[in-house]
Amino acid sequence: MVVIVVALLLLPAQGALLYAMDRLEDRVLNAAPTPMARHGRPRHLRLVKGAKAGATAAPEGARRSDRRPDAA
Repeated sequence: MVVIVVALLLLPAQGALLYAMDRLEDRVLNAAPTPMARHGRPRHLRLVKGAKAGATAAPEGARRSDRRPDAA
């Protein structure tokens, strides 16, 4: 019985702590400025090294030679 009473008394404190940590996390994460590239544009992820927007695919003979021929 005592355990239930203690748990019910601690429940509002746990809720307040959860709310405070949520607000603190939002404040900390939003305080960091996003890195900007030159010319003031935000950075973007380049998935292929050296790839340009209008680049064409590699020729058929330029495949990786280290692949096993029996690999699926």
